Amino acid sequence: MADKGGYNPYENRNVAKPLSDIGAFFSLLKSVVGTGVLSLPLAFYYAGIINGIVLLILASIMLVHGIQMLIICMVECSRRMQVGYATYPQAMEYSFGQGPKCFRYCSKAGGYFCDGVLGASQFGVCVVYILFVAANIKQVFDFHVVVADLRIYIAVIGLLLIGPFLIRRLKYLVPFNIVATILIYTGFLMMMYYLFVGLPPISERNIVFGPIEKLPLFFGIALFSVTSVGVMLAVESQMVHPQHYLGWFGVIVWAIVIVLFSYIFFGIMGYWRYGDQVADSISLNIPTNEVLAQVSKTFIAIAIFLSYPLAGYVVIDIIMNHYWNKSGELKHAVLKENVLRVALVLLTTTTGIIAPNLGPLLSLVGALTISLLNLVFPALIEICLFYPPEYNYGKLKWKLVKDIFYVIIGLVILVQGTIFSIMNMVKEWGGGHEATNSATDGTTTGDTTTTGNITTLLTTAMAVTNEPTQAPAFRFL
Repeated sequence: MADKGGYNPYENRNVAKPLSDIGAFFSLLKSVVGTGVLSLPLAFYYAGIINGIVLLILASIMLVHGIQMLIICMVECSRRMQVGYATYPQAMEYSFGQGPKCFRYCSKAGGYFCDGVLGASQFGVCVVYILFVAANIKQVFDFHVVVADLRIYIAVIGLLLIGPFLIRRLKYLVPFNIVATILIYTGFLMMMYYLFVGLPPISERNIVFGPIEKLPLFFGIALFSVTSVGVMLAVESQMVHPQHYLGWFGVIVWAIVIVLFSYIFFGIMGYWRYGDQVADSISLNIPTNEVLAQVSKTFIAIAIFLSYPLAGYVVIDIIMNHYWNKSGELKHAVLKENVLRVALVLLTTTTGIIAPNLGPLLSLVGALTISLLNLVFPALIEICLFYPPEYNYGKLKWKLVKDIFYVIIGLVILVQGTIFSIMNMVKEWGGGHEATNSATDGTTTGDTTTTGNITTLLTTAMAVTNEPTQAPAFRFL
């Protein structure tokens, strides 16, 4: 599609420090593999083993296709606009301007709305990363050194993040991403020890289907664990050979395949080991007072710490390149970007200190962003882009049918996620502490309405136990 009309956007991109295919691969791997994997055993409890495998594969295929469809449309917008690279909001604004009259009226607003959704999504991820790291490090220090307030750890972690976050180029973040990937997989392998000890007969588990009434909750966990739209787009935009990103054997497919196999294995083993006693996060089932468990959580915490610059990159890119330095002629641009980066770290840290129990709200933001950015917006962009009479939707209008299907699925996820997130808000902020206490004690069963790991993370991070002071005062992911 890129070479239609004699203009190839790929040949007109100007990236100062581009990423190699290997660098892009590890950046993608790190952007997807995160805290979400810890909730996958619960997802398999909801779906059953065989059904969970099938649904997780289908969900991954759908999400990867959504990203690929979005990037292809962005390249097509670049070709028609005769520019080297069209950003997500630019592509949305341009394509809406090509679509039916109702879309043309809101094309300008659509671009701003897209930026807002992207920024809110990544800002929420940054806050969660700080809280996750602080909560896990606090657990280790509480056990071995002294019990201290979680907010102290949040502040310290925030200050330590300023240095790494001043790295401006994705290319220079690749070593961090490689180390983070090694650490997080090492941490997961250490956790696997506890999953292999005391395995019951697999016949005691739901082999095919789980509780049918809880099946929608599977998607709430699975979908939020497989994708990271903002980082995926940022990585593609900075590649030396962005053509290698897409396709059946593209960088993104290889990364997702590895992630998918890891998720399936970890999810099945966690559910097989703990069954209907599996907690919102598998780490809540693992002993908190054993060295191996503490080391594994520390490794994962360090990996997430090193992932913060990658997550925050998207927010900085939106502010600087879409608004503040859109023309590229801003004086002292590097200095001002560094000030902005410090301000973002301080803002996310302050948010965590003031309101560390943001889980229900961030879960709502997650429900909105994943459905809109990965499914609804790409489908609407493609519908509008091929709406003019000189284009078509293919044989039997298969693209239009597919896009309508994507919009419907995205809206279903949006409505479901919004409903469950609002229920969590009422439950967490309306005085419902019973669920929190059960999660704290590590005895949480499958009876939960969480739509993803974000609520679990922040709820358990703030849950105070009644254990003696020599034991950890908090239980965390």
